[in-house]
Formats: sequence, structure tokens, C-alpha cells
Amino acid sequence: MFVHGWTCNETSWSSQVPVFENNYRVITIDLPGHGKSEFLKSGTLTMDAFARAIEAVRAEMKADKIALVGHSMGAAVIWQYAVRYPQRVAALVPVDGQLVLGAGPGGGGNADLMKGEQGVQTRERMVSGMIATATPEIQQKVRKMMLVDASERTAVEASLAMWGPKDTGGPFDFPALGIYAGQRSGTLAPQLPNSKVVGIEGSGHFVMLEKAEQFNNMLTDFLSGVKF
Repeated sequence: MFVHGWTCNETSWSSQVPVFENNYRVITIDLPGHGKSEFLKSGTLTMDAFARAIEAVRAEMKADKIALVGHSMGAAVIWQYAVRYPQRVAALVPVDGQLVLGAGPGGGGNADLMKGEQGVQTRERMVSGMIATATPEIQQKVRKMMLVDASERTAVEASLAMWGPKDTGGPFDFPALGIYAGQRSGTLAPQLPNSKVVGIEGSGHFVMLEKAEQFNNMLTDFLSGVKF
């Protein structure tokens, strides 16, 4: 299952789905408040809500265990899923994102900066930084997804979700692979002893789009050793 990041949607994985559906059952998801998914009927977006959305899709698709690939905020989302439903996780793959975000109760991150005209400018600066090395085609795709298709409400509530209280969880024995932009190596976290980190140089934040072939090869090699 591919899980997108903050103010993105399932089309973030357009360079992966056609490749991996040849050998796997591939699921993409629009998290609540993103893409074609509605907001919660009560309350604001939370990491738990995102995790429950993933679990609802998994149950509907009748998948026993899933390998979760999460980009940016999606890395924290798949970690929250693992904390809540570890028995359903075959593997975790965070993509240029932190597994655990937030400073505990009272955290709000930059949610207030996402409101009004200031919010438009803040989001524009953030997105521009994310895609500085991308091709014009990718830049256009990401700008539309994050600045046109995503609402201010999505930006605010998802920011609150990212920087709210979190559970660390673990340790977990399933394998994990972190794929990041730039030169990286090492392990992900003490809670994931069976993990490693690899880097892809010459890429910006949307590494799965900018360096799709290299990314897909790394993910293919990793998944070949995962037991579902």
C-alpha cells in the first residue's frame, strides 16, 4: 500500500503503480481530507484517523498483511499504523520522511502559518523547496496537487495531525527500508532493528518521481525478501 504525504494524494505514486502491479496487489489511498476522500464528520484530522483509514481499506481488500510505503508525512502515518496494527504489517518503507513527528501534547507545528494569505505564501515556499531539482513536468504535477487541489483546511488539519501527540511503539521485528533524497546510510530507529537506510543522490523531496527507476529498483529488491 502506497501512502502519500501532506496535502498530496494517491497520484504521488504514478511512477510506481504500473511497475509494481505486475507482481503485487497494489493499493493506493487518499487519506481523509486529501484527494477524493472526505474529511472526518467529527473532529480534526489525526494520525489515528489516518491509520484507521488504512486499516479500513486493508480489511475491505481482505489482505492479511501489507507492506506500507509512506512518503513525507506518510512515513509518520505508516508508523502510526504499525503501532496500532503491528500484526498486519509485513514491512515498512518510509520515503524521505520521519517516522515519528511531534513534540507531544500541545504541539501544533506550523498549522497557524497555513491560514489565510500568509498560508498561501507559506505553502508556496514549502512546495518550491521540495521540487527545486525536479523537471518542469514534475513541478507542475506537484504544484497542482499540493497548491490547487488541496484546500487550506487540509493543510491546517494535516499539520495539526503531524505535530500532535504520538506513540513511539515497538520494537518490531518486521523489515524496514528507508529511502531518502541525498547520500544516506544507517538504520531507521531503535524500534526497528531489522532496518536500513539508503539514499538517492541528485533528487529532491519527491524522490519516487524524480528518480523513479532507481527508486523502483531499490523497492523491488527490498520487497523480494519480504514475507507476506
